[in-house]
Amino acid sequence: MVVNLVPEFFAALDAQDPLEAYRKYLDEHRLVLAAYWHNYVLDLDSPHAEDVMRRTLAAGRHDLTRLLREVDVVGMADEALRACESTFEIERPVDVYLTVGVGAANAGELVVAGRGIAFVCLEHFTGRPNPETYGLGLPPRLIPLWIAHEVAHTVRYTSPTSRAEMARIVAGCNGSYDYWESGSRATLREMLVNEGLAVAGAEAVASGFDPWDYLGYSRRQYRRLRELDAFLRHAIRTELDERGLGLRLRYLSGGMSPAQRLVAGKVIPERSGYYLGRRMVESAVAVQGIAAALRMDAHEIDRLDVSASGAQTA
Repeated sequence: MVVNLVPEFFAALDAQDPLEAYRKYLDEHRLVLAAYWHNYVLDLDSPHAEDVMRRTLAAGRHDLTRLLREVDVVGMADEALRACESTFEIERPVDVYLTVGVGAANAGELVVAGRGIAFVCLEHFTGRPNPETYGLGLPPRLIPLWIAHEVAHTVRYTSPTSRAEMARIVAGCNGSYDYWESGSRATLREMLVNEGLAVAGAEAVASGFDPWDYLGYSRRQYRRLRELDAFLRHAIRTELDERGLGLRLRYLSGGMSPAQRLVAGKVIPERSGYYLGRRMVESAVAVQGIAAALRMDAHEIDRLDVSASGAQTA
């Protein structure tokens, strides 16, 4: 189901007391929006949360209103979700939330009470950067790509046939996805495979984009990672079975310092793990198909990768 929260956000902006109206809006959708804040911003009960709310309410929204006037984002999201349901062979309902975020992730995945949720923050897809909203200026045509990426994650986390480590972690957190908890408990192998499969899922559902679009890279960064392919694929193998939030931040997060991105004597590009993950799952997707690969254990995927490369293991 597609859930469009954007009209409620604008109603809060137009209220006599926007901050109070925004708080009511958060309360009405607290299960989902509190999870979004916790995983991608900060906890709603943090002393800094009100400052974020005030900044969000004060930001100019001309680019967003233009997007909503010119693009049928609800129809686009509904079509993308239906394509995901077919391509990924989804067994359990998944929701796609269209919302206005607070300048954090452009899109993301959640699991709330066992139900998979993909969200898209539309301020990032207006086609023009907005320093007031921290909007990235991504073209709206990328919205289906990111919906498919995030829905693919929810399949891996919630499918009754998933053998993924992330599915076990989500189940152990009472059916909730916690970015920080999963980042601490999952192996680096699982985190990279998880993102690689989501990239492959987006490719399967929303075809026709450049390869760097699926990875969230610039063309230059993509070219640099292609140059580093052999080095990275070799260097990372010693860390694949390690766990720790620092590994997630090093390979999958932006904003990390050069020192934090030092691997085997080289400073690797930001978010290199998306490229590595996509490379790691190539064989599994080719042999098993994306629906089956989304549900595979990361070691199963690794064995197919090793077999395809001709490498020998003990």
